[in-house]
Amino acid sequence: MPRVSISSCPVKRMITAAQVKAARVLLGLSQRDLAEISDLGIATVKRLETAAEPRGAVTTILKVQAALEKAGIEFIPAGAGKGPGVRLSQEKQSC
Repeated sequence: MPRVSISSCPVKRMITAAQVKAARVLLGLSQRDLAEISDLGIATVKRLETAAEPRGAVTTILKVQAALEKAGIEFIPAGAGKGPGVRLSQEKQSC
């Protein structure tokens, strides 16, 4: 999969570690695959997925979010008494 640049991708909200892992699994990606398409190291992806809350550089989280959205993930915010989640989007993102 091609790498993604975050410079032209608008980000709407911060995502959680659980959303990152759920999105990766939903797409059938390994941690190594996600690291590659996000242009990050595999250790960074592992730390991000196991953190209780998002930690680290904001650009790191934005790279992961942009890569997953480009691959077809839609992040669902928490609301109406329900927690945050992920789902496959109707169409892949252009950024």
